[in-house]
Amino acid sequence: MNQEAKILVVDDEERIRRLVKMYLEREDYEIEEAEDGEEALHKALQNDYDVILLDLMLPGMDGIDVCKSLREKKATPVIMLTAKGEEANRVEGFETGADDYIVKPFSPREVVLRVKALLRRSSTTKFLNTDTETKDVIVFPHLTIDNDAHRVTADGKEVPLTPKEYELLLYMSERPDKVFDREQLLKEVWKYEFFGDLRTVDTHVKRLREKLSKVSPEAARMIATVWGVGYKFEVSGD
Repeated sequence: MNQEAKILVVDDEERIRRLVKMYLEREDYEIEEAEDGEEALHKALQNDYDVILLDLMLPGMDGIDVCKSLREKKATPVIMLTAKGEEANRVEGFETGADDYIVKPFSPREVVLRVKALLRRSSTTKFLNTDTETKDVIVFPHLTIDNDAHRVTADGKEVPLTPKEYELLLYMSERPDKVFDREQLLKEVWKYEFFGDLRTVDTHVKRLREKLSKVSPEAARMIATVWGVGYKFEVSGD
């Protein structure tokens, strides 16, 4: 199942890179390394990685800037590595498009579990089995979600989403016109991977709307805000 998944490990501490690399290589993942933000961004844009493990605090260009620049071009899944006292930076990391985070000091086994979980959800992973007879596709007037291929199209144009953006859209669209509060979405979409700030939900909804809106304003409007409560995927209107 892990066949040749390619992972970029970014940290300025060689000891951490070596440790993480050792554990991930045991799972038969192909590992590349970067020790600063500039090198990380260059590699991330030149290569197609299945996951990037990205340290928040890097010399020069930090993890936030790397993630922000990367998201302008690619939807590669990103797990941010953060220190305990960096809560504000962590929220900023989600705002720039990180999919998950791991707090230092961490167990290498936890890293392996998080990577596996993200690969399972990844909309960009190259070893999803799409050659299946049964098609898992949800079709709305302006939006189509192909869950076999993890592909979203709005008015016929593909919308590049990060794994968490995709999973959030899928979860809500499978329950049209149901109102969700932020706690529900955090629990159901992020599951054990993330325990934290409710603003994460708002940030992902905002990014999802922005991406859909560039292609189809009608599709973007399907993600409706229910003031004082949360959000719903609205199909009762046009």
